[in-house]
Amino acid sequence: MNINEAWDCGRTSLAQASVDPQLDARLLLEFVLEVNHSFLIAHADQQLTDAQWQQYRHLIERAQHKEPIPYLTKTAAFFGLDFHVSPAVLIPRPETEQLVELALAWAKGKTGLLVCDVGTGSGCVAVSLAFHLPQAIVKAVDISAEALSLARKNAARHTPHRIQFYQGNLLEPLPVQVDLIVANLPYIARHEWTLVDDAVKWYEPTIALEGGASGLDLISEMLKQSSSRLRPQGAIFLEIGWRQGLAVQQLAQRCFPAADITVVADYAGHDRIVSIYT
Repeated sequence: MNINEAWDCGRTSLAQASVDPQLDARLLLEFVLEVNHSFLIAHADQQLTDAQWQQYRHLIERAQHKEPIPYLTKTAAFFGLDFHVSPAVLIPRPETEQLVELALAWAKGKTGLLVCDVGTGSGCVAVSLAFHLPQAIVKAVDISAEALSLARKNAARHTPHRIQFYQGNLLEPLPVQVDLIVANLPYIARHEWTLVDDAVKWYEPTIALEGGASGLDLISEMLKQSSSRLRPQGAIFLEIGWRQGLAVQQLAQRCFPAADITVVADYAGHDRIVSIYT
């Protein structure tokens, strides 16, 4: 079985299970062979060893059962960087890059910033901010020790010695006030759980997805905590569910009555981020 034949076999096997079987089969093959896309094209006739073929077949079978490709390859791209991922953390989503974009735009030209990423998971947001704000002090919090271990690994890879990590509930372990808070907290309402894609429900951590009866339990709690953790003239950027803009805006207004609070739509026109400027 050569590379081209293996790729074609993988693509055919994933035809019913994948949105993009061509890409998913390619990513799994690259992972098994430890090569990049260019290598696959240039060495299409190269034979796989028996061990490589068996490993590839095994991964294809797991992917057929909706196991996410990033968990199989143990890596996911986010904001131009590659991150280690595992079932202990959410897979970084492209829409969360907008959260980083807004935070960077607000931070542009400011010096001496203290930044906190709440519910850091893989650390993709905290690391991206530290990478692009070299003068900022970045802190990251998560309740999961396993998630923090992975986030530390990603930070050591991309931004060594730049991020301070804390374990605990939302902002409770944060020892100081900060200028900027960013968070992608669980926001799926309990009644919406049956509508969630099977690959997400079966494999990604429920603790990082479900936000209580309304989906807003943790967001509401964090906003209350942030009223004493945010410095004057600070900002908060929260990723939210696609129909939660007004509700989160109202929650934020109660905690920050004088703040400028807006709902930012994603590129599909859905509610995506609530921005709070104090």
